[in-house]
Amino acid sequence: MERHLFPGKKFGTEEFNILPRAFCTQRQMKEACAVFNKLRSRFPLDTKTMNILLLGFKESGDITAVEVNCLLTLETMTTLIHGAGIARNITNAKELFNEIFKRNLQPDTGAYNALLSSLIKSRDVKSAAVLMDEMEEKSIKFDHLTYHTMFWGLIRSNDVDSVIDLYKRMVDNKFLPKARVVVMLMKFFCENHRLDLGLSVWNYLMDKGHCPHCHSLEILVRGLCSPGRVEEAFECSEEMLKRGRHMSEFVFQMLKRSLLQLGEEEKLQKLFQMTKRLKMI
Repeated sequence: MERHLFPGKKFGTEEFNILPRAFCTQRQMKEACAVFNKLRSRFPLDTKTMNILLLGFKESGDITAVEVNCLLTLETMTTLIHGAGIARNITNAKELFNEIFKRNLQPDTGAYNALLSSLIKSRDVKSAAVLMDEMEEKSIKFDHLTYHTMFWGLIRSNDVDSVIDLYKRMVDNKFLPKARVVVMLMKFFCENHRLDLGLSVWNYLMDKGHCPHCHSLEILVRGLCSPGRVEEAFECSEEMLKRGRHMSEFVFQMLKRSLLQLGEEEKLQKLFQMTKRLKMI
């Protein structure tokens, strides 16, 4: 590596990290540890080095084989909590999280997310909800992963009321969700015949100046057209085209059938012309 990959360049920690990462990716942890132990004296190892090894042990399913003598950081503790969650060892995940405080470290959103994910994986949604309340009490902000993890757990539990409560909480916090959460919510609301909430998600994003993903439109239009709410499906599609975003052929054909059945050829022609102009642009 020094001779061929980085000729004329000082070989430092960043370059060294490539080597254990390569072995960890192949789950060859014996070789990764050998490289680490042989060369650690030459380089000032950083948090990234430790996390590469920890993630390698986690993916190999052999966390107990970890013998890395290092000063634990918040990032390292977070990785261990995440690994315990994947192993479905919720007791260990909680112990590791509590150890953060014992080491005079302050958990951030990432650390809370790691424990939250562990709780959801073990289907302990109630404890996960309590943990979110604790985050809010300590002014630790929710991020996309926080919402995605909690929504996923609640939806898997088919807890409609709690999903609605968390959605309203997200809106109150003025949080702008990413496409994964939007699609998840849109699908859940439409499948549970809560089209009012599906439209609420759509309007919330539009009001925030964000155009939803085309898959979200597809789910919403299908949900609206089924009970005959074609006018609202048309308006949402028109809004998307005005924002310069294409609708899928599936959505167009679905609207075409519904509008023709209602004798709304003029609206169909309007959608066609808007789509045509957008394709030209």
